[in-house]
Formats: sequence, structure tokens, C-alpha cells
Amino acid sequence: MANYILIVEDDNDINHMLSELLGSQGYRTASAYSGTEALLYIEKEAPEAVILDLMLPGMTGEELLSRIKDTDAGISVIVSSAKDDVRTRVELLRAGADDYVVKPFDTDELLARLEAVLRRNGQGSQGACGSKECLTYKDIVMEPEDFSVTVSGQEITLTRREYLILELLVRNPGKVFTKNNIYESVWNEEYLGEDNAVNVHISNIRQKLAKANSEETYIQTVWGIGFKMK
Repeated sequence: MANYILIVEDDNDINHMLSELLGSQGYRTASAYSGTEALLYIEKEAPEAVILDLMLPGMTGEELLSRIKDTDAGISVIVSSAKDDVRTRVELLRAGADDYVVKPFDTDELLARLEAVLRRNGQGSQGACGSKECLTYKDIVMEPEDFSVTVSGQEITLTRREYLILELLVRNPGKVFTKNNIYESVWNEEYLGEDNAVNVHISNIRQKLAKANSEETYIQTVWGIGFKMK
């Protein structure tokens, strides 16, 4: 299962940006806008990591860090703050923070730091992959071992043939597959040219992907030829 990350940030834009960024990498996320709300999420399900802003309404980020570490749940904490003085960073690291990033931060650096703290704490980097073999495309994560699929961290349910069609396309994102190619690969039968099964299955896959992330387009129709990942 994908790592679960709690975002604690009272700025709506930053919180939404982080949620989309982590979701695109296959992480499950939850968003809290105060320390009290964050503790409610943690009581319900302990995340593998928390991205923690310091300037929160009510309970401060420093207080929340202490409460998180008191849970003894092995939760990694990355502090995200505009405070860039060495003293603050040292104090927070000594108080239990696993890492510290200064706003405005580079998103690639944040992702790398998150992967690093998860590895150090033995949780692995399962944002995209929870198993040895997984397939990723945009924010789609497929694990062939158990036929699971997540989109933006949200699990979707596909039939076996829907899964096999999507897997075929994701494994070869630059290739256009004709209906003949898809039918013979998935059904293991000769394609007779009039069966509408491929179109129906592609339509079902598109609907399920769109339900999880309506702002993204995944499967492109190449008119007169077939389908490919967009």
C-alpha cells in the first residue's frame, strides 16, 4: 500500500499544491489546517510522515511536533517553514524533526527529502510502489502482484480485462495500440474486426480514471488507428 502522508499547513494554496504533488507521486494524503485537526487525523490513522508548517492557528508547529513524537508511532516529520535561521533548524531537529525545508522550497527537493526520511525510518519509498514491481504513469500506480490501481493516491477497482488493457498501455506509453492489438493481447483470441468490446472497456477505464482525477487525461484516441497513453 502507498505511504500515507499528512500535510499540516494552514495556507490553502500551499496545502492544495502539496496534496496534488504527493498524489501525483502515488502517495495517499490528508490535509489538516491546524494542529488540533492534525491530531484528529493521527488518532484515526497514524501516517508514515507529516509535512509540518510551524505557523499554525492555535497550537504551534513546535507544540504539534512534540505531541507527534509523544505518540511513539514512528511518524517521520519534515518541518516546512519560512524561518531559515540555523538556531531554529537545530532546535527543531533536536526536538525530533527528521528534516527541515525552508519556504519557498523546490518540489523535487521536498520529494527527495521525503523519500529519504521514509527510507531512514524503515518505511521505504512506497509513494509510487508498494512492491518490487510496479508501473507508474502520471499519477497512476499499478501493482501487478495484486492487480491494484491507485490514481492520485485513491484506489480504483478495475475488472481483470480493464486492468490488463491499462497495464498494456502503461507499459508502452509511447506506442499506439490498434483494437486488434489490444483484443488479441487481452482476450487471447483472434480479432474479427466487428467486436465492440475494446471500445466499451476503454470507455469504462476512462470513466474510472476520471472519477479519481477529473483534471487529467490519460488515454488518447488516435483516430483511425487505436489508443495510446496521452
